[in-house]
Amino acid sequence: MTTPQALAGLKVADFSHVVAGPLATHFLALNGAEVTKIEPPRGDPLRNYTLDPAQRGLSPAFAGINAGKRSLVLDLKTPQGRERAEAVIAGSDVVVENFRPGVMARLGLGAEAMRAKYPHLIWCAVSGFGQTGPMADVAAMDQIVQSLSGVMLLSGLPDDPAMRVGFPLVDTFTGLLAAFAIQTALLQRERGLVQGQEIDVAMLDAALVMMLSVVNPLLIAGEEPARTGNRGFSRAPTSDTFSCAEGAITLGAVEDGHVARTLEVLGLGDLLARPEFADRAQRAAHADALAARMAAVLVTRPAADWEAAFRAVGIPAARVQTAAQALAMPQLAGRDLFLTLPDGRRILNAGFRFRTGGPGTTRPAPALGAMADQDAAS
Repeated sequence: MTTPQALAGLKVADFSHVVAGPLATHFLALNGAEVTKIEPPRGDPLRNYTLDPAQRGLSPAFAGINAGKRSLVLDLKTPQGRERAEAVIAGSDVVVENFRPGVMARLGLGAEAMRAKYPHLIWCAVSGFGQTGPMADVAAMDQIVQSLSGVMLLSGLPDDPAMRVGFPLVDTFTGLLAAFAIQTALLQRERGLVQGQEIDVAMLDAALVMMLSVVNPLLIAGEEPARTGNRGFSRAPTSDTFSCAEGAITLGAVEDGHVARTLEVLGLGDLLARPEFADRAQRAAHADALAARMAAVLVTRPAADWEAAFRAVGIPAARVQTAAQALAMPQLAGRDLFLTLPDGRRILNAGFRFRTGGPGTTRPAPALGAMADQDAAS
């Protein structure tokens, strides 16, 4: 990194564990912040999220979102540990914690006490349900919030059982939202609008914001979310996923011109002359019938062939791929999306590019306690 990054020189005390909090500080670290990860003697539990004994202590899940940080082991149950933790806090710009509400306060290290002594602090507390309200003390994790928020009843078909999204979706979005909130608060402070700030990020709140495409219509017009399987948000039958002779393909034809070209590629252009398929409303009313006609044609050729045919006429189309196949796409090679660290691990970068001073790190995730004690509050 030859060009200074946006958060270079910023010091972050990270008391968080598992995914949501550490992901927030991961994005700060990728943008140049100096993140000190305070861990209990047994370490962040995410270190051991692996079935491979050889990877325990530095699991791939942990390594991917803790690169660029330093690790300091402190037992916050002891006076010495709390004293050392306060020294780290005092020397920091930002504190991130995701204990249950009240835990840090009972240790004498809560936001109110610390900000009274160190008013410059940007304090971000991440929790399941927030620092206030009747559920503040309720335990939470990603799949619990997926269940409670409605996420598990958005995918699939109406009669399917509830199903969690297959990765910690709520944790991930919560971490990103927390990172955005922290950087917003830092800008407030830099502009002299506030001296410091307290940020309260709740996983349930974040999940509902993440679902805004269906929650806002529910709030505004009382429109209940519908489970439409792989059919797109537009509910157009020409925006769906279809089986092919080899693999499957997803189409994204919504506007009239795209629909016409899609049906022409399939040799079904004459269907638009029929009243039940003549316009968007009629196609929606007879969606299953149109989808069945398309499916009967799409199953005759491999998905790769159809993908090329549709893209040739400007129709959004993509083969269904595994994550491994996606990572191997030539498109990603020059996108600065991957970082190869000195320990040989290859991880994802932040997912956006700057012309100068963009995100990235050259430091791998730390072994437990892998920093000089005197560096903690430097």
